[in-house]
Amino acid sequence: MQTVTRFNALKRSQQKISMVTCYDFWSAQLVADSGVDSILVGDSLAVVMHGFPSTVHATLELMLPHVAAVARGAGNKIIVADMPFMTASSGLEAGVAAATALIQAGAHVVKIEGASHQVPLIAHLVEAGIPVIGHLGLTPQSVLQLGGHRVQAKSTAAAEALLTQALNLESVGISALVLECVPAKIASRIAQTMACAVIGIGAGVGVDGQVLVLQDLLGANRDFSPKFLRKYADLSQEVVTALNRYHEDVVSADFPSRCESYA
Repeated sequence: MQTVTRFNALKRSQQKISMVTCYDFWSAQLVADSGVDSILVGDSLAVVMHGFPSTVHATLELMLPHVAAVARGAGNKIIVADMPFMTASSGLEAGVAAATALIQAGAHVVKIEGASHQVPLIAHLVEAGIPVIGHLGLTPQSVLQLGGHRVQAKSTAAAEALLTQALNLESVGISALVLECVPAKIASRIAQTMACAVIGIGAGVGVDGQVLVLQDLLGANRDFSPKFLRKYADLSQEVVTALNRYHEDVVSADFPSRCESYA
């Protein structure tokens, strides 16, 4: 089994880290057959898998079956699980209970959004033996306060504050840090300053690794095209084309053929 210590080993060897967000057994099996280093079971499943408008609708009860399903298909990939909305901000006891449940469901490390107010919980979890990844920059669980999905740390003061927050999280033992929607120069500086691995999404190439949602990089949602996304396939069109071919074959009685039928 891989562990989260691999992230920092890859950073020390100057090898970039690849992480893909997926949510179920089927897709985890595909990632397991690839060279991708790690799987994130993100709270974005509330949006991608369940149709909610934002990640704040993810609950622990919603997350746990997805984490367990991914764990059954992920092989030896490192599994990171998001602490869903407010589970890390409702007191130490609630945070520990949520992190414990995610680890018992099959995650190897939990990811917690936010800065100084999360330090006590992160320090406690790390001391207890639960690895934690931090998440700064655009933190989707705070989207109501941030006023939408916007690039963060654009001013000099905000960039310095972000670096301070990152170093504070590192001081209490985070195993890695996710930076989301941060100017490339700022993200690169943070990655160069920190000993732990920094994984970016919309944070440029100067960080230690990248994470994208599987459905996004496969082009499963034709209407989702943020600046940071590179689509490696056009899955939405391929699936619709396949469905239409199936429909036409059924209507024309071309499917099933004799060799696809039982005598």
